Amino acid sequence: MTTTPPPAPGFLQRLHSGEPTLMLTLRTARTADVVHIAASSGHHSVMVDLEHSTMSTDTAAHLCAVAGGLGLTALVRVPEREYGMIGRLLDGGAHGVIAPRIETAEEARRIVGACRFPPRGQRSQTNMLPQLGMRPTPAARMNPAIDATTVVQILLETPEGVAHADAIAALDGVDMLALGANDFTAELGVPGRYDDPRVRQAVWELAEACRRHGKLMVLGGIGDQKLMDDLVPLGVCPLRITGTDTAFLFEAATVHAGRALDALRPPTSSLS
Repeated sequence: MTTTPPPAPGFLQRLHSGEPTLMLTLRTARTADVVHIAASSGHHSVMVDLEHSTMSTDTAAHLCAVAGGLGLTALVRVPEREYGMIGRLLDGGAHGVIAPRIETAEEARRIVGACRFPPRGQRSQTNMLPQLGMRPTPAARMNPAIDATTVVQILLETPEGVAHADAIAALDGVDMLALGANDFTAELGVPGRYDDPRVRQAVWELAEACRRHGKLMVLGGIGDQKLMDDLVPLGVCPLRITGTDTAFLFEAATVHAGRALDALRPPTSSLS
């Protein structure tokens, strides 16, 4: 019996070919319902955020495994420097990781090492993975197949990280560089000022590094579509984070609360 290949190759291929690809961030939700909603609403991927939530590793892995079963790519943003968590998440069904606040090539190399099997890294050996239907698979077959479908995104959020973008993009095993605009502007002392010229310069530097080394450049944290339209032509790949489950819940709750209040207000008299 053949196994269904993991969705990650299609994910990277879509982006390299310029196809619009949507990602939903999961921060509050803890059940498979939200992954089904992501799939049925046209998303291609989910990002499980362990940097800004109290979600357990077990819950994160469960959401990733469900996403894989639905044909979505599931990436996990891991907490800073939590290298030991990476292998457990990948073993549990994640298709890749987003490593935040990376500043040097050596830090990025540690992330790659945790994600790739030897000789490219030091990921611990196993023989049964959700990505392969939990079928026992010999290492000689499993390791290259999983390595080829594991996505490593390095998130740069400081001026130092941006300064080392070229060295990080040059690393074997790194697939994507991302600029975290929220933290980057905070580090510059202008939180939320995405129109600061230093943001545009950082986007250009990351995009150039990615072009030189055949990697993908992602831009996150900017909700202003006009600004995004101005920055995307610099070399930003077509991965768009549509929002977080928390924000969607707030927006929907606000709309429905407004409708309920409108319905309860007494009708306006038509008498002059």
